[in-house]
Amino acid sequence: MKSTTLMEVAQRAGVSTATVARVLKSNGYVSNETKDRVEAAIKATGYRPNAVARGLRQQRSFTIGHMLTAITVNPFFVNVAHWAEEEALEHGYKTFLFNHNGEADRERRGIERFIERRVDAVLFTNAIAGENIALLTEAGIPALQLERIRAVGVPSIRVDNRVGALQAMRHLVELGHRRIAFVGGDHKLIHRGESPYPSVEQERLGAYHEGLAAAGIAADPDYQRLGLYYSIAEGGSGIEGYRHTMALLDLPNRPTAIFATCDILAAGALQAIYERGLRVPNDISVVGFDDTLAVNLTPQLTTVAQPMEELGRAGFRTALAAIEGGTCPEVAPLPSRLVLRRSTAIATHTN
Repeated sequence: MKSTTLMEVAQRAGVSTATVARVLKSNGYVSNETKDRVEAAIKATGYRPNAVARGLRQQRSFTIGHMLTAITVNPFFVNVAHWAEEEALEHGYKTFLFNHNGEADRERRGIERFIERRVDAVLFTNAIAGENIALLTEAGIPALQLERIRAVGVPSIRVDNRVGALQAMRHLVELGHRRIAFVGGDHKLIHRGESPYPSVEQERLGAYHEGLAAAGIAADPDYQRLGLYYSIAEGGSGIEGYRHTMALLDLPNRPTAIFATCDILAAGALQAIYERGLRVPNDISVVGFDDTLAVNLTPQLTTVAQPMEELGRAGFRTALAAIEGGTCPEVAPLPSRLVLRRSTAIATHTN
């Protein structure tokens, strides 16, 4: 016989799983009317006391939840999850992964599973809906946002995208490139929620313009291509980078270098350049971002490395501090950095 879940109790009572958790733990305010409905739903569904004990945070479960966007489409998420898990294992914890695949409803279902499994904290890489994160707050479970910030007031660990992107621009300028194209994410398409900080996309595009200005190069809108990094529905292929690069190569004065702010975009750029019979880096230099696919591409890609290991490890350590002390300590933004490989060279066409 199938056992009743916390979510089924919540649905029958017409409340959130977090409210059910508060009633069962006698933790936090719940009106008498709501409490009666929840208790009636527990009795009607046969939700057993031993299941309640397993599903609530009355004691530590030594498990943390990790909500990810989609590990099958972008190795960035795999890497952060891996290093968070490694750090967790070193502290006697295990991780429970859930991919929301860009769907807010799926994210909510995942959070409800976390609550049912009485996880001690939840990491988000990355979150979608602030109201979903609020469910954890209501249930007394610490939440921590990694890399991107979706909800103001929820602790986070950010990455300084600007520092690595500026290094990439200086590198290309020092190689003599003047026609440098930018292929990256569109803030309006990707950014979610409100934040006191610039978005990832704003930081990277801002560094591109800052790098051009520092070199005395006028920004050319024709060299700026913005859109999505990839499509989850299309399996995370490099088609977006391919399309952008084909358009750039059709310009009367094609760029001598492309700064693609995702290795997946850069992979698509390499495909387009190859199809046009051009060589990297002899005819055109390419720089990526993330350092995920970079060493497996041909040529091996010069890229801005995200601090994925540090992000995962610091994420778990910060969550653990919140579990033990009640609050998340503040962590300074982690720096990105340029990694030089074989996809960049001295510009041969500078006019």
